[in-house]
Amino acid sequence: MPRIIGHNYIAGTRSNAGDIRVHSVDASTGEKLSHDFYQATPAEVNAAAEAAATAYPTYRALPAARRADFLDAIAAELDALGDDFVALVGRETALPAARIQGERGRTSNQMRLFAQLLRRGDFHGARIDRALPERQPLPRVDLRQCRIGLGPVAVFGASNFPLAFSTAGGDTAAALAAGCPVVFKAHSGHMATAECVADAIVRAAEKTGMPAGVFNMIYGNGVGEALVKHPAIQAVGFTGSLKGGRALCDMAAARAQPIPVFAEMSSINPVLLLPEALKRRGEQIARELSASVTMGCGQFCTNPGLILGLRSAQFSAFLEVFVAAMAEQGPQTMLNAGTLKSYEQGIAALHAHSGVRHLAGRKQEGGQARPQLFQADVALLLDGDELLQEEVFGPTTVVVEVADQAELVRALQALHGQLTATLIAEPADLSAFASLVPVLEQKAGRLLVNGYPTGVEVCDAMVHGGPYPATSDARGSSVGTLAIERFLRPLCYQNYPDELLPDALKNANPLGILRLVDGQPSREAL
Repeated sequence: MPRIIGHNYIAGTRSNAGDIRVHSVDASTGEKLSHDFYQATPAEVNAAAEAAATAYPTYRALPAARRADFLDAIAAELDALGDDFVALVGRETALPAARIQGERGRTSNQMRLFAQLLRRGDFHGARIDRALPERQPLPRVDLRQCRIGLGPVAVFGASNFPLAFSTAGGDTAAALAAGCPVVFKAHSGHMATAECVADAIVRAAEKTGMPAGVFNMIYGNGVGEALVKHPAIQAVGFTGSLKGGRALCDMAAARAQPIPVFAEMSSINPVLLLPEALKRRGEQIARELSASVTMGCGQFCTNPGLILGLRSAQFSAFLEVFVAAMAEQGPQTMLNAGTLKSYEQGIAALHAHSGVRHLAGRKQEGGQARPQLFQADVALLLDGDELLQEEVFGPTTVVVEVADQAELVRALQALHGQLTATLIAEPADLSAFASLVPVLEQKAGRLLVNGYPTGVEVCDAMVHGGPYPATSDARGSSVGTLAIERFLRPLCYQNYPDELLPDALKNANPLGILRLVDGQPSREAL
């Protein structure tokens, strides 16, 4: 079993100045694990933020290739974590070994993806408008623009992805790639996992000669507010509940210097079942959809929580099979007791509403989550009832039947912002219902046809974001290389001598990158 000491990480050293200790538990049994963790004191929170601020000038000035080496080294350290690490993660989260191993691969591969981005160089966004001294009626000065890291970033670990959205997850990878040191707030549900991953990051930093405060990590349940409000912190990355994300947004906005919070929060990910698809493969869709709803105990931010279909014999036949398929799904252990409690509260609210009917699922009892299926009257959406807009995090979904295409459009228009929206359709459906696409484009960050939203590819084209409340800022993504842009800002140099310019803007183009020069793409030296 990995050695866990439970001390905070500050500027490359370990600190346990406080008296409050917290612990994680076995997610399956509720048994307290043997590791104690020292909650960071206000002084330690301050020290971690200051360490990141001290590291920032040195770290952001490093060539992008050096930062890429650092990310590659982190990936190698993560890949080297052994079976004892996998077992530890399993105890803290109840996730199966295959899922943990797959998530570890995703985490290391996204580090390598950002390393490729840094070496490619397009993240610089280099633009050059050379001086036009003879221009009439006024000359133009020399103007050159590129992007630099915002500064130290606070990252909050997610509960449902202990690796890919946590210590070395997408927010950390994107911030480090952008040249921003990180102060990471470990999630209380898997603190031992966080420590093992933090050790891997620190080893990689030491091997590649990074400044000591490039990565810091603190433990504790009451330390987030002080971190977000610290003047050294220049941005926040968060994945979690709407309530938690909004609280961070409000804290950041109330600062003397407001800062951006990039929070991924709440999404019910509507799936639209169109008539011809149901006619041709309704039974197959029912079984695929039940598997998607219950995959990983429904603990995905892209879990399909709302199923919409038009009233028809085909929809009724689909629903009969879907009810049976959902009833067959067995109970699963959730990530932690808090997640299970929230799930039980969510399904209790659905049970209690007069406009909602329970279709499948056994009574919730014991320490596991039982899959549930409900059907709701479309009036809940059309009349502004908030119940169906609220994410129930777990293996549950709600079916809504609409009268016709016009009512379907009105139901979609009533929805809040989403991470995903899915069309299950045949070519004839896509033609007949083409008017749905502009509506969905306004509602979600990723649109799918004939797939299920629970898979999120880590790549250049991926968008894992969307309009509020899916995220706090619809212009970004927390997955894929687009994620780096959240932690960059544009900087313009006017009439600067060549020797003072960053390499991305120098006349010789020493990085060999593609730049926009006088309105034309070019790799040439000037």
